[in-house]
Amino acid sequence: MNVFQAFRAAIVDEIAALTRAGKLPANLDMSRVTVEPPRDPAHGDIASNAAMVLAKDAKMKPRDIATLLADALKARPEVDAAEVAGPGFLNLRVKSAFWYRQIPDILKAGPGYGDAQAGQGTPVNIEYVSANPTGPMHIGHARGAVVGDALANLLAKVGYKVTREYYINDAGGQVDVLARSAYLRYREALGERIGAIPEGYYPGDYLKEVGAALAKRDGACWRDAPESEWLEPIRNLAIDVMMVMIRDDLAALGVQHDVFSSERALIKTGAIEQAVAELAARNLVYTGTLEPPKGKIIEDWEPRPQLLFRSTKFGDDVDRPLKKSDGAWTYFASDIAYHRDKFTRGFNSLIDVWGADHKGYVKRMQAAVQAVTEGKAVLDVRLCNLVNLMDKGEPVKMSKRAGTFVTLREVVDQVGKDVVRFIMLTRSSDAPLDFDLAKVTEQSKDNPVWYVQYAHARGASVFRNAKDAFPDMKLDNESLARADLNLLAESDELQLIKTLAGWPRLVEAAAESHEPHRVAYYLAELAAQFHGLWTRGNDDERLRFIRPGDAALTQARLALVRATQTVIASGLAVMGVTPVEELR
Repeated sequence: MNVFQAFRAAIVDEIAALTRAGKLPANLDMSRVTVEPPRDPAHGDIASNAAMVLAKDAKMKPRDIATLLADALKARPEVDAAEVAGPGFLNLRVKSAFWYRQIPDILKAGPGYGDAQAGQGTPVNIEYVSANPTGPMHIGHARGAVVGDALANLLAKVGYKVTREYYINDAGGQVDVLARSAYLRYREALGERIGAIPEGYYPGDYLKEVGAALAKRDGACWRDAPESEWLEPIRNLAIDVMMVMIRDDLAALGVQHDVFSSERALIKTGAIEQAVAELAARNLVYTGTLEPPKGKIIEDWEPRPQLLFRSTKFGDDVDRPLKKSDGAWTYFASDIAYHRDKFTRGFNSLIDVWGADHKGYVKRMQAAVQAVTEGKAVLDVRLCNLVNLMDKGEPVKMSKRAGTFVTLREVVDQVGKDVVRFIMLTRSSDAPLDFDLAKVTEQSKDNPVWYVQYAHARGASVFRNAKDAFPDMKLDNESLARADLNLLAESDELQLIKTLAGWPRLVEAAAESHEPHRVAYYLAELAAQFHGLWTRGNDDERLRFIRPGDAALTQARLALVRATQTVIASGLAVMGVTPVEELR
C-alpha cells in the first residue's frame, strides 16, 4: 500500500463530506492536492497542501479550510493528531498501530512490495546504450546501460508495458572505417605485416578476431580485390561480430534488450523519404538558408540553400537541416524516421538515454517527435554525464584490447556486475560520476553498494542466530506477520517502519520522474537506519533483535528484520543487483 496515496484518498473523502455538509463549495479541483512526508519530521508523518490549493476556488482562507479538514481527520481511527501550520498547511500524526500494520503487508507482498498499476499497461519504449558497432563498449556506455535498464525495471514495477530497445547505428562513415580497419586485420591474419595502424582507423586488438574470422571464411579472395568489392561484405561481417561482442558485454552487465533496430535496414525501407514527405505535407519542410552558427566567423561560413525542418515551430532555437551539402540525408533526418518508426509500432511514450555530449540535440529531437507524430507522442531524454574511471585516486585510461580506453567488460570482470550497476545509480545521471576501482570494492560504510548489501546479509545472519536461540520458532513470512508488533515500542524501530512504508511512494515518484537513482538514495538511507538499530542493540542488550528470554519480542523484531530485507531486495531488483545472504 502507498501510505501517502491512502491518506490523499482520505483527505479527498473528507473534502467530499464537507461539501455535502455545505461547509465547502462543490466541484473543487482536486488535481493539485498532494500528500507527502513533511520536510521536517518534527511536524508529523503526513503533510498536505490541500487547503492551500483549494482556497482560491473555494473563496476561503487556506487556514479556515485546513482547520475544517483537521477537525474532520481527527475522528479517523488511524490519526493521532491533525494540526494546521503556517498559512494553511495540514500536518498529521499517525498512530503507531497504523504503522505496525504495514509490516504484515510487506511480508505478504515479498519483493513485489511497491508494485503498482499507475502505468495501467501503457506501452513505453526505452532506447538505451545504442553504442556504435565499431568496438567494445567502454565504462561510459555502462552508465547509460544501467540507467536505461533500471528505469525499465522501475516503470515495469509500476505497471507500464516496457520495451527495451537498442538502435544499431550501422549506417554512415564510422562503419566504413570499421570495415577498412577490419580489412587491415584480415590481411594481417593472412600473414602480411601491416605496420602501424593508420590514423583515423580503429586500432584495438579486438579487430584481430574479425580479421581471423574473415580469413577463415573467405580465404585470400579479398586480398587483391578493390575496395568497391570488399567494403560491403567485410562491413557486414564486422558489424555482426561487433554486435555479438556488444551483446555479450551487456549480458555480463545483466542487460538484455527486447528489440535491436538497424539504422541501415530502416533506411533501405525508404523510411526517411516517407517521414520527410509527411512533414512536407504539413508545411513543416522548406528550402532556406540558415544564419551562421553562434561563434562562427562569418568568413568561414558559406550560406547555401538547404532542405530544412521547421523545428522552431516546436520550441527549438533554429530550424534544422535535413540534407547535407552532398545531397545525402543528415543524421537528424534518419533519427526522425527512426522515432516515427517507434511511434508507428504503437509507442506514444518514448524515452531515450543519451550521453551528455548530445545535450544540444535534445530540443530538435523533441520538436521532431512532436511534429512527426502530430503531438501524439512525447519524447523524454535522459542524459548521462561522464564517468571518471580511477584506481586509488589515479585516472585509468588505457586498455590493450581496446587501444584507447578501458572496456566495460574489463571493469565488470574486475569488480562484478552488481558493483558496476549500483555505483552507476549513486548519482543523478546528468551529474559526473567518479568510479574508483579500489573504493567501490572496499568494505566500509563509505561504499554504498557494500553498505546496502551488508544490511541484507546482516539480516540473514540475524535469522541464522535466531534458529539457534529459538529452534522451535516459525520464521516464515506468514508466521512473522502474526507477531505482536505492538511490542516494537522503540522510537528507532518505529522510524524504520515508517521508512519501509515509504518505499511504494518512492517507487512511484522515481518512475514518474524517470529518476532511478532515487532508489539508490533510498536504500542507502534504509541501510543506515537498520545498521544504526543493530549497533544500538550491540551496545545495549535490551535492544537486540534476539532476546533469549522473550520469544514474543524476538519474533516481533524478526518480523521487522525480514521486512527490511524484503524492501532492500525489492530495491536491489529495480537496480538489477542481486541481494546477498553473506559477505566474505
